[in-house]
Amino acid sequence: MSVKQIAALACLAWCAAPGGAEVQTRYSSPEELALSVDGRWLYVACTGRDEIAVIDTQTRRVAGRVSVGRRPRGLAVSLDSRRVYVANSWDDTVSEVDAHALRVVRTLPVGQEPIGVALDGRGFLYAANRIGGDVSVVDLNTGKQEPGIPVGRGASYAIAAPDHDRVYFTRIYPAVGEIRDQPQNDIAEIETGKRKIAARMPLAGAGAVFHAALSGGGRFGVAALLRPKNLIPTAHVEHGGIFGNSMALFGPVLGRVVMLPLDEIENYFAQPFDVAISPDLSRVFVSGSGADEVAILDGRRLLETAAAAGSERLANDLAASARYVLARVAVGRNPRGIALSPGGRRLYVANRLDDTVSILNAVRGVVIDTVPVGETVDLTPERRGEQSFFSARFSFGRQFSCASCHVDALTDGLSWDLEQDGFGLDVVATRSLESLAETAPYKWNGTTPDLETECGAISERYFFRSQGFRGAELADVVKFLKSIPVRPNRNRRPDGQLTAMQVRGKAIFDRKKTNDGRLILSALQCRTCHDGPYSTSGELADVGTRKITDRTGTFDTPHLTNTGYKQSYLHDGSAKTLKEIWTIFNPHDLHGVTSDLTSSDLDDLVEYLKIL
Repeated sequence: MSVKQIAALACLAWCAAPGGAEVQTRYSSPEELALSVDGRWLYVACTGRDEIAVIDTQTRRVAGRVSVGRRPRGLAVSLDSRRVYVANSWDDTVSEVDAHALRVVRTLPVGQEPIGVALDGRGFLYAANRIGGDVSVVDLNTGKQEPGIPVGRGASYAIAAPDHDRVYFTRIYPAVGEIRDQPQNDIAEIETGKRKIAARMPLAGAGAVFHAALSGGGRFGVAALLRPKNLIPTAHVEHGGIFGNSMALFGPVLGRVVMLPLDEIENYFAQPFDVAISPDLSRVFVSGSGADEVAILDGRRLLETAAAAGSERLANDLAASARYVLARVAVGRNPRGIALSPGGRRLYVANRLDDTVSILNAVRGVVIDTVPVGETVDLTPERRGEQSFFSARFSFGRQFSCASCHVDALTDGLSWDLEQDGFGLDVVATRSLESLAETAPYKWNGTTPDLETECGAISERYFFRSQGFRGAELADVVKFLKSIPVRPNRNRRPDGQLTAMQVRGKAIFDRKKTNDGRLILSALQCRTCHDGPYSTSGELADVGTRKITDRTGTFDTPHLTNTGYKQSYLHDGSAKTLKEIWTIFNPHDLHGVTSDLTSSDLDDLVEYLKIL
């Protein structure tokens, strides 16, 4: 039997079965990169196969692999290159890898869903926890955690300053005030000596913020981000009105934060993800995960543009990028993490959906080699659908992909005006895509009978403004959506038993009488609407949450899979927590009878809902 046949037998379909039962992947899905200090070894976090691949940069071949935890994401290499630290996002751990022996020597517990890691040079590791919304601090001498540092929801990516006195953290979920307020995000600066937040750099209008990079002296930083225009109808996509694919420039050399676009008119740079800066600041590199490109920028012109008077007005100027963007180089599908060699002559790019790493001559701006990271296997329909889902080639001007709103196939935490429901009407929250397969109908108003309609005609007409998914591509995208793996629920006990609060919350969820003995009408009992494997009836309901912007008061009953991980609640995202659903938005007992419940009762109910 050939090696390829053995691999095909050993590796099953990449996707999760409907309902969230995960199946072993067969794609490596390289996502993040880190280089040894001397540039000899390139470490690749292969999210799909729960391993780290090690590439010898001299031979340009995979020289070894290390099995780590589930869904590895962030990487950090120690100053002496003897250790590699890997954030295992689904295990809530960090693997400490012996870089010489290529084996895990220690597993460090951290917070919920660690994505990015950084080292401070003082013997402490910092892990950004996306679900926890905080930063774990681990003493590497003892392996024990210190008190976490609250950063904010969606804490995801980390970068240490060259002097190791500061570590910077970004978040993929912005803060949102009132329902139609502009999103607000920031970059948090943690002082490593005191291990507390020293400053926050505000980013008005920013949505998801991804990786950041610092110049050699740490005086100049660049972060990749999205600037969603969710306050205006999506009809403006052809006028550059929906997404700004941008950068935030910061640091002492500027003394302020300036946001500049990467987009060109009718040729956008969808979903900037990672950043690298050459030692002499002559070049800045940004990966465009939706554009399948790497942008090469003139670092000095970029800095001059940011420092000039009036630069704050350039955030939406689609002509501005011509001042500093030198080239855009095509690489593989869904390029994510990038790493620049110590001398700045080679740029490595992780092509997540091609299972390859591109090597660029960073001076000439050309791809000189492509290194396969995983086995060569045929693409399943789900994998093809995933490639389309993350690609911006279907939208007008290549401005955005499905993943621009559904970040990492989940949510952006925002509310949008989808104009097929009327301009300025029926504002709706972005729903997470976990457990979609058996939860029809779709859309908050329940008007879409199936995913084929939603991803086909509706997306083509109202979102992409271009030829969208059709035929086999549409079928593949639907299969991908139905296969999205469900994240582990941290609110459930490993033994399956309920906590005391969850037991009390379940009793409230199942109750048919109020606390004073009154019978609750069937239509107002929680189980009537939220029952079955996905906790949804699949019916429309009026729970009294209609707003002035809504044309109707009846909305689709959402499924409750991992509902505790959502960024907002109700059809328009107006409830910021589960508890607010009843303390603020249920004054007339239309969304279940809750007026007789105490604050403690509601806390119990919330704890039960979090395990669904």
